[in-house]
Amino acid sequence: MTTSDTPICPLCGRPIPPDVPQSLHHLIPRLKGGKNGPVVLLHHLCHKEIHAALTEAELARNFNTVEALRSHPRLARFIDWVRQRPPGFTSRTPGGQRKRR
Repeated sequence: MTTSDTPICPLCGRPIPPDVPQSLHHLIPRLKGGKNGPVVLLHHLCHKEIHAALTEAELARNFNTVEALRSHPRLARFIDWVRQRPPGFTSRTPGGQRKRR
């Protein structure tokens, strides 16, 4: 696989090496009607942070595009932090889980 074949994570903008955990994110959650909707390939770390920061309802209602996800304050801080790490970096999701209501 050449560098040009390596997918780029649309959230953090870093390459996703083939040996790094990755996952598909439904821009509209499956439980909120997005079963056959658009998906994006992300670092698993980035995907976990999205779900740690936002509820399914928030994702469906206000954060159903990559641009909207990037605009969320917690995710913007995460992106700034993770961009300083190499593409193959894996870690536990920083900051803990979202507060449940």
